[in-house]
Amino acid sequence: MDNLSMIERSQRHVWHPCTQMKLHESQPPVPIARAEGVWLYDFEGKRYLDGISSWWVNLFGHSHSHIKAALVDQLDRLDHIMLAGFTHRPVIALSERLGALTGLGHAFYGSDGASATEIALKMSAHYWRNTGRPEKCRFVGLAGGYHGETVGALAVTDIPIFRAAYAPLVRLAATVASPDARGALPGESAADVASRAAAALQSWLEQHHAQTAALIVEPMVQCAAGMAMHDASYLRQARALCDRYEVHLIADEIATGFGRTGTMFAHQQAGIRPDFICLSKGLTGGTLPLSAVLTTDTVYDAFYDDDVSRGFLHSHSYTGNPLACRAALATLELFDQTNALARNIELAKTLDCAFAPLTRHARIRNARRLGMIWAWDVDPGNTPLPHFARRFAQHALGHGVLLRPIGNTVYAMPPYVMDADSADHLARGALAALEDTLAEESLAHV
Repeated sequence: MDNLSMIERSQRHVWHPCTQMKLHESQPPVPIARAEGVWLYDFEGKRYLDGISSWWVNLFGHSHSHIKAALVDQLDRLDHIMLAGFTHRPVIALSERLGALTGLGHAFYGSDGASATEIALKMSAHYWRNTGRPEKCRFVGLAGGYHGETVGALAVTDIPIFRAAYAPLVRLAATVASPDARGALPGESAADVASRAAAALQSWLEQHHAQTAALIVEPMVQCAAGMAMHDASYLRQARALCDRYEVHLIADEIATGFGRTGTMFAHQQAGIRPDFICLSKGLTGGTLPLSAVLTTDTVYDAFYDDDVSRGFLHSHSYTGNPLACRAALATLELFDQTNALARNIELAKTLDCAFAPLTRHARIRNARRLGMIWAWDVDPGNTPLPHFARRFAQHALGHGVLLRPIGNTVYAMPPYVMDADSADHLARGALAALEDTLAEESLAHV
């Protein structure tokens, strides 16, 4: 089977996510036959370096032998059993492991990041109802926040293109200022921006805390907002304000968890503990869909009762699927076996050197890195860049690299198994794609 036949069949039958399908008339999807390590291979043998870990999920490379072996072993034992009224070894072991890593317990499982957000929001509001304060049923998030695209998650997502069409279906949450360090005024530091944003949050909570169930935050990096990074002091101030005004703090670590920001979880850089943590994406190392929400004993105890209606009556058919849980356990084992967090410190230095020419490019602004996330804002200058992200992505593929900018922000979030050669390939491809795209835009406006 060749690429062309795969493309024709896909365009006829598959509705691709986050895509205006008409664009595939000129930019068809790329058929991928197999993947190994940091590389994706099409049906004609061309390879592409996965510079964004296939939407931020792949931690230790594709087709990792340790994760595959765990899945094969589990498939011989138990593929699936509903978690209502039953339990099994992988879900118990994973819940124990995640509890030890987060300091939170009582893991509740879903299938993806958006379902984790839904679980946390519902659980928070239901907690306040069970404790005699049903009026606390609204939420607040950060400007530019992204937490998923189901109806509840859209309510706390502040990316207009995702929620505008569905606004009549959504009970919109409030938004407060983002601590995005790029918003620094002359003479301000990232910590100053964080303090300004925290002051805005305080002002809002002073007026609305009686109706507010929770604040939801992407710790340290608002990814869909163009990798908007903030100072850890914001999280400390937000934690204190949530305590003062009796509002839950939900840490959405769907994208930032599992070492992406340099620590196992991003909120740990602030030395705080949230009331809820949402996990997904890298949880299974990019092999199977799984998400989890962990919370405190205090929240759990508010549901523990003889009255069924006080229980958390939320479910997914594949909740706590044994195969997905086993993949997650194998992924967490790799952190220990490879000393991944320490190794990533050295790997990041290698990538910093490789990316240096891109970072120094005359059209780059706000070059930044946190852990294993790099981002560069492209200055449009006097030339509008209306289709920059789409054109850049196509040029990057031409250079054997998978990169998908967010607006005018180029970013890289590669797997943790890069070596010096693959780092150079990624960096050269990114720089070449930038030059190609800028040249194309310039010609379009001659």
